[in-house]
Amino acid sequence: MFFSRAHKYGGKCALRSKSPAAAGQAAGKYRDISWAEAEGKVKDLAFGLISLGLKPGEKVGLLSENRPEWAYSDLAVLSIGCADVPLYPTDVPHQMEYILQDSGSAMVIVSTQEQLDKIVSIKPRLPALRKIIIMDPPEKISGADIVSFESVLKTGSGKAPEARGEFESRLNAAGKDDLASIIYTSGTTGPAKGVCLTHENFLSNCRSSLDLLPFDENDICLSFLPLSHVFERMASYYFTVYIGGIIAYAGSNESVARDLKEIRPTYACAVPRFFEKMYDNIIDSIAHSSENKKDVFEKSAALAKRYADARLNKLGTGPVLWLKYQFARAFIFSKIRSAVGGRIKFFISGGAPLSKELGEFFYSVGILIFEGYGLTETSPVVTVNTFNAFKFGSVGRPIRNTEVKIAPDGEILVSGPGVMKGYYKKEDATREVFDPDGRFRTGDIGYLDEEGFLHITDRKKDIIITAGGKNIAPQNIENLIKADSYIHEVVLHGDRRPYLTAVIVPNFDALKGLAMRQGIPYIKAEELIKHPRVLEFLTERIEQRQKDLPNYEKIRKFTLLENKLTVGGGEITPTLKVKRKVVAEKYKGIFDSMYQS
Repeated sequence: MFFSRAHKYGGKCALRSKSPAAAGQAAGKYRDISWAEAEGKVKDLAFGLISLGLKPGEKVGLLSENRPEWAYSDLAVLSIGCADVPLYPTDVPHQMEYILQDSGSAMVIVSTQEQLDKIVSIKPRLPALRKIIIMDPPEKISGADIVSFESVLKTGSGKAPEARGEFESRLNAAGKDDLASIIYTSGTTGPAKGVCLTHENFLSNCRSSLDLLPFDENDICLSFLPLSHVFERMASYYFTVYIGGIIAYAGSNESVARDLKEIRPTYACAVPRFFEKMYDNIIDSIAHSSENKKDVFEKSAALAKRYADARLNKLGTGPVLWLKYQFARAFIFSKIRSAVGGRIKFFISGGAPLSKELGEFFYSVGILIFEGYGLTETSPVVTVNTFNAFKFGSVGRPIRNTEVKIAPDGEILVSGPGVMKGYYKKEDATREVFDPDGRFRTGDIGYLDEEGFLHITDRKKDIIITAGGKNIAPQNIENLIKADSYIHEVVLHGDRRPYLTAVIVPNFDALKGLAMRQGIPYIKAEELIKHPRVLEFLTERIEQRQKDLPNYEKIRKFTLLENKLTVGGGEITPTLKVKRKVVAEKYKGIFDSMYQS
């Protein structure tokens, strides 16, 4: 796929990245990389890896932030009959050690000195690891087993004549069912498992996605989710290559807001937290506006909601409402759209459930978010909302050639060309996740509505059964409360307990704004969560959010936490999924105290 696109598009821009100062341009300026240049880098790197002795079928670890070298490394490894093993740059050494040891990786390509140090610290316990290749090398490299990315490119370029035959032979030998990557799942309930995905797993997802969403070679995607996650890798990277579009890499997590305005992408992939932050920023900005601007925005938002509700329910808007909405869209909401570049066709949301309320809000102001559903084991897309068929609160309909069934206990079962080969070196675990008919057991609970849209209610293993025997899906309630601009994170508790409790991480920026407006004194932000007026304020907002829930699904007591849940603290995975057992154990004393009175 890649080489055919490179041949077709040649001098057209394929990648766009911020160049370092040493590249002859000012640091922080985007530069274009053509398909021809990218092809040359991939081939030179492939020749260099062959020269270093990388054999067909061997595994290569890939530890880097999003940048062109990630793509070069991935494509070079795949083109010579090998498979790569992506690692999160946020992972700590012991997590990387497990993955590299389990996969038997022969080489690791890393981005920076920081990442190199992590690998060097665990290398003595990785007998299969022969070489470490670093993209941004220090002035002096110590150790014969560490080489620079540039030197491998130069070696490959210099040995092109003798390596080319071997390269062509391996490339031609590659088959659609060959292993392309081992992606280790986040592991919310134990050690990560290596998901074996083939070339066809990824390509089938690309083909089916293009059937449903309007893309072409003129589209540009801003890549900012980690490429080590299957969602970004397929939807932003492989799919953009497939359509011949442009991939622009965000400079960093902190620069995404600026990069959106500079790149002006036509689409981008994001997780719900991205949209939650956008919403929080909008509400915070309005809160600090004049009374007149607040009034105008609130009336415009109410008008937009009426218009959106009419459209979503397939009711006529009428000429007066239509005209008023067009005015609000052009003069009130245009700033929101310009903040994401001004030409976004739509965002694709995945990785976690998107609040129905949030989706409807952005739709009403002119930003469409298509929520999809999938897992690492399904490469990942199973269902997605589209222009012709979307329903907020659902994750869309199944993509082409993919079948979704609901088991008697509510578990979602999937079959199709995107489903993995299995877990690496774990035959028993592989057998366990397939039913007798060969369908993949997702572990998610959900249902298909009368129009064929899939709705996810929770993870099967996360279902809370109260002491009264009530089955409760915590994610639904958590998402309901997290939609509040003053709430950052919620984790429910209550399995075999008489009622639900929760630990809640507030949005401290929003609380600071509240304190300023209401004259609540504080020195440290953490003091706010103990202030009676803040507690009363948040209690009222949480109760309002829960007003339509049955009593047994309402949080009776909650405790505010001073610190966010973090990957480093072990409470969440790199893909921002809560490790409920870790949270329950870490805050056991707090949870117990909420059941004592």
